[in-house]
Amino acid sequence: MTTFDLISFPNDERLAQAAAEQWLKELTSHRGPAPYCVALSGGRIARRFFSAVASLATAQRTTLNSVHFFWSDERCVPPNDPESNFALTNELFLGALRIPQQQIHRIPGEDPPPAAANNAQSELMRIAPLTAQGQPILDLVLLGMGEDGHVASLFPGEPENLMASKAVYRPVVAAKPPPDRITMGYPTIAAARQAWVLASGPGKEKALREALGPGGSTPLVRVIKLRSHTKILTDIVL
Repeated sequence: MTTFDLISFPNDERLAQAAAEQWLKELTSHRGPAPYCVALSGGRIARRFFSAVASLATAQRTTLNSVHFFWSDERCVPPNDPESNFALTNELFLGALRIPQQQIHRIPGEDPPPAAANNAQSELMRIAPLTAQGQPILDLVLLGMGEDGHVASLFPGEPENLMASKAVYRPVVAAKPPPDRITMGYPTIAAARQAWVLASGPGKEKALREALGPGGSTPLVRVIKLRSHTKILTDIVL
């Protein structure tokens, strides 16, 4: 049976602050030599979240030595391009905290899409433990949500055989610019120990309502159905 927690906040600032506090609290409880693997995402709410994490981690002197950073999706652009999810993260978070390069595993968006997807897949499978089906097990996947219910760069309208692909990462042509992207697949998101969806911003009420009700068919609906538990943090008034 699939379940989800819906946690509401009055605005995006409170949402981002709470998510940052909760994540850093979890990191302090992580024990053992195994790396903690997290997949980050982009979007408007990610800006506030990354800034909140950087501020809190600095104030609390939280160590991130065991954390390895991956991405749920990336635009096919160079790493210094304003459209790059890595560039956003590096500017607001990774660079501010001086995270060592060996802990950062960006998707090489400047490479041809098939090569970028293969390289990102190999890198994640090199670091993370694997399920019996060969899927890497991330400790946490952080996702945003678009007005159409897309998560990562998984957009509505894909054929079933593509949605069922076991590829850890695959190239996609998105319905919004920039079109060429690399995305994590549904099975990899489903295999993660935790998935948090930061659903924020105007125009997304319909998509979130569909995700939480019966009979929906958006990418977020599929993620929720594939997982036993998903955490949804939102400032959207339903």
